[in-house]
Order: sequence, then structure tokens, then C-alpha cells
Amino acid sequence: MSDKNEKGGIQVISRAASILRVLKEGQSGMSLGKIADRVDLPRSTVQRITSALSEEKLVISDANGGGLRLGPELSALAGAAHYSIVEHCRLLLTELTQKTGETTDLAVMRGIGMVFLDQVPGVYRLTTVSQVGEVFPLTTTANGKACLAQLSKEDAIKLVRNEWGRNGIQRNVDEFLAELEAVRERGLAYDLDEHSAGVSAIGFSFVDWAGELHAISIPVPTTRFARQRATIEQALIETSTNIHQTFR
Repeated sequence: MSDKNEKGGIQVISRAASILRVLKEGQSGMSLGKIADRVDLPRSTVQRITSALSEEKLVISDANGGGLRLGPELSALAGAAHYSIVEHCRLLLTELTQKTGETTDLAVMRGIGMVFLDQVPGVYRLTTVSQVGEVFPLTTTANGKACLAQLSKEDAIKLVRNEWGRNGIQRNVDEFLAELEAVRERGLAYDLDEHSAGVSAIGFSFVDWAGELHAISIPVPTTRFARQRATIEQALIETSTNIHQTFR
């Protein structure tokens, strides 16, 4: 291979990586034009590169018409890596359960929902227990709200409206955005009997080394939420400080 061809190949890889990083930030999908603006490349160039990425399932078209988003093959590649977020966070989840006596969950934001990755059961019995691999909504869960609060206003609105539209929910978007702003300010998100009747939760989000949004949350029967709230908040704040230092 000539030096010219080699440099051209390296440039294509670099541009493809830039496009994938931009799509990582746009969880709800991005148009070709917006991607081109973000990576400062001609739209035709972006189209050629994303077409090639699409053939490898590294990029897919959003089912709801939101443009392009990261594809399933990236998850497969991430799963083959030595780094495991579950292994890394297991000790933190265990410590949280020991401090609070409550069940602690780890979830990752995947497109339009939160996927549960791990759970450490508490000493108290929960009326509703999430299963690893189960997908929960974004707007009615503590972990979902915590992750939405990390997104740009534009991306958050798209995901919120998408979820509400699918479920026939009528709510005020501005009021919900104000709630997300409060989440950003205090670092904790709350589900107060919103997702499951009789169960409330508190959680926080973080971005791992791979750039993925995760959340750690603690669900509690609402009957003892008020009594446990301060203990859970303190434990989560301590863990949040610890984990954000790790992933800086």
C-alpha cells in the first residue's frame, strides 16, 4: 500500500470514529446533516462513511425516524472487551446495600429505555423486584430521569416525547424539564410511586470510560421511604462522588 493510500485509510478510520462519538452523544438519533455539522465534514462524506458503518451494523436507522444511532454490533464489541462495568460496580452496589439494607440496582441507558445489568438484594423484602436484562422506561424511573438529566435539552425532549407518545401519557414537557434541571443541581433523581405503585426510588447517573450512561438506584417500598430517605441519599451521594472520581 502506498503512503497516500495508507494515510487515506487512516483518515477514514479517524472520521468514522468521530462520527461514532457524535452518535454516542445523540441517544435519540441524528440526521446526516447534523452529524456533518458536528464533525465538520461534507454531508456526502458522512453519508459514505455511515453507509459503510451501517453494513457492519455499527450504525442503524432509528425506528422512530430520528435519523441514525449506534448499532447493536457496538454492544457486542463492548461485551467482548476486558472491561466490565458490572464487575467494577459490584463492590459499590454491595456497599450501598450494606449501608442501607435496601436492594441496589445498576442499569445502562440503551436508546429508549434503561436496561438492568446487576442487582444486589437487600435485607428487606421488595414488593417489586427488577430482573437483570429487564428494560424500564426513562421518564418514570429514578435511573431513567438521572440519565435524561445528562443529555442535551434537545435529545432529552425527543426521548421524553417519544416515550409519552408510545404510552399515551399527557404531561407538561416544560415541567418535566424543570424536574431534570433539579436532578442536575442536586445530583439525585427520584421516582415517587411513579413507575410501580407502592415502590419509590432514588438514583444517580454516571458516564463510564466507554462513554455510556449508567445509573445506580435504590428502590424502596413507599411505606418506609420517608424513614429511609436520608440514609439512602447520603449513601448514594458518597458513592456518586467515588464513582465520578473513578471515571474522570
